Amino acid sequence: MSTHLKSFLGNYASLTDEDLDFLAQKFVARDVKKRTYLLKEGDVCSDLIFVEKGCLRLFYFNEDVEVSVWFAFEGNSAIDINSFISEKPSIYFIQAIEDSSLLIIPKTEIKKLYDTYPKMQEIMRNYWEDAMLNLLERFTALQRDAADKRYLDLLAKPTYMQKIPQKYLASYIGVTPTSLSRIRKNIR
Repeated sequence: MSTHLKSFLGNYASLTDEDLDFLAQKFVARDVKKRTYLLKEGDVCSDLIFVEKGCLRLFYFNEDVEVSVWFAFEGNSAIDINSFISEKPSIYFIQAIEDSSLLIIPKTEIKKLYDTYPKMQEIMRNYWEDAMLNLLERFTALQRDAADKRYLDLLAKPTYMQKIPQKYLASYIGVTPTSLSRIRKNIR
């Protein structure tokens, strides 16, 4: 079993090695190339995607401009929470920004596990709580912090700086690429 997946699941419930092996079998491995879409606007998000290796991004278009909302690195998940829960069409895209190895569990499998493996309810409840706290933190930062502060916060996350192209970083912190260049120049 993947140590990344074991750690990820272990964050949300106390699980034995047997539990972890059982759950790992429910995930399907998939390798994708850079620029592959795993979700497109208008599709319903029906999978929880775990990133074993690589990086994915969640984004949408605003007047033909891509706005990066979230990045999922090794050991993290990617999902459109609203579409997944409501089963309504997504306004987002999920795309690999580098070749990636993924482990995917369909919502249908998660629902089956709710009935046959009650611990899954605890895992998902804690997962949703964690996801909501992360979203609220991100939303608050976008509303409260100045762009240069948001960039400085990114500097503390070396994975972001190493893996994500500057144009995606700019949209993630809510500025244009030109403004990001100016911020970077002023910080040096």
